[in-house]
This record gives sequence, C-alpha cells and structure tokens, in this order.
Amino acid sequence: MNDVIKALYERKSVRRFLPDQLKDEDILAVIEAGNQAPSGHNTQPVRFTILQDQALIDHINDAAKNVMRDSEVDWIRKFGASERYHLLHKAPTVVIVSVRSDVYSPVADASAAVENMLVAAHSLGIGSVWVGLISSYFQLPEANGTLKIRDGYKPLYAV
Repeated sequence: MNDVIKALYERKSVRRFLPDQLKDEDILAVIEAGNQAPSGHNTQPVRFTILQDQALIDHINDAAKNVMRDSEVDWIRKFGASERYHLLHKAPTVVIVSVRSDVYSPVADASAAVENMLVAAHSLGIGSVWVGLISSYFQLPEANGTLKIRDGYKPLYAV
C-alpha cells in the first residue's frame, strides 16, 4: 500500500492533546496542504486563521457552549451543558477554516481543505480533529471581529 493511502486509512480523530505548541514549520506544512486542496472552478477561496492563545481558545469554548445550551438538538444541548466537555479539546493550536461566501461551492471547498490538513497532520505525527460544532461560536455577532476574519469570508470549521 502506498504512503498516501496508508495515511488515509491510519488517520483518526484525536481529542486529547499535549499542551506543547506545534513548530511553526509543521503548522505551515499543514496550512499549505489545505491550500493545495481542490476548489470549485479553482477559485481557491479558503483562508486560515491560526490561534495559539489558550485564553482565546477557552473564550471560544465558553461562548460556543452558551449557544449550544439553547440548541433544539438534544445531544448538542448536552455537550453545551457539560462541565467536562471542551469544544476545542484544549488543543494548544487551533486553525479556523474560512471561505469566501460568494463562490460556487464554499462548503465543499472548505471541507476539501480540512481533509487535506487532517491527513497532512497525521503524516507529520500530529493528532488532529475536525470540529464542526464550532459553528455555534460563529453564530455570535462578535466572532468574526474577535477572530479577525476578513470581510467577505465566513468561518466554517476548526481543526
């Protein structure tokens, strides 16, 4: 089996992280893998925001969980109410994946980038997880400003 297919089979979501920050060259390699993802009509509309401030990561967790507590979906409400659950799993490095909303296939484009990033992280020996529930935080009016998301872009996921 070749290395790429092997990495696809072996990659698993990781939800427990060491407190150590990743090396800059590893972060850049993972981001570049996301940049190499295909996009509809080759628009390349995906952008990445790197977070390494634990106070900010914890703030995002707390704010998102407040939104989740009011969800109409029972399991989301339970995660929001859980004292033990941390939306971003206390990861020391979080990458927010945003996409231009005026393109043909924004969700697919962002998803392709995330998948590339997850496989790249695995290939570097870095645990990672795709966090979709972060959308609870993105509903808040202050989210784009706090994260410094560029005008015209919509944050969709966290890795």
